[in-house]
Amino acid sequence: MKFQRITVNPEICSGKPCIRGLRFPVSRLLGLLASGETKESILKAYPYLEPADIDEALLYAACLADEEVFEFA
Repeated sequence: MKFQRITVNPEICSGKPCIRGLRFPVSRLLGLLASGETKESILKAYPYLEPADIDEALLYAACLADEEVFEFA
């Protein structure tokens, strides 16, 4: 799957996937959502993010979860 809003650049955040080339890792955005932050609160706190950024980060996470298999003890 190709993502339009998630970029990877070795010069930005050590090559971690980021939102639109910004120094805002997808993992940070997903962490905020996982900790209970709402889309609205995230967009208010980070006005340079757009609603579509959050939607695509969630889609990215879903794609990764579909590919990875972890064994739990």
